Amino acid sequence: MRAQVGDRLIVKGHRVGDPDRNAVILEVRGEDGAPPYLVRWVEDDHVSLFFPGSDAILRQVEHT
Repeated sequence: MRAQVGDRLIVKGHRVGDPDRNAVILEVRGEDGAPPYLVRWVEDDHVSLFFPGSDAILRQVEHT
């Protein structure tokens, strides 16, 4: 996974009925866009260091 600041992460719910979680990448701490990422979770504005697993999808935004 290679991300840039501003990209979005979507983490699928783990059980039936669980909502997906959405985060905005604030900082990339790995080399060349690799994890870990400092993210802000959209649902509650919580900021945390995140190592995405296989349940995470990267949505890249167009960077200018």
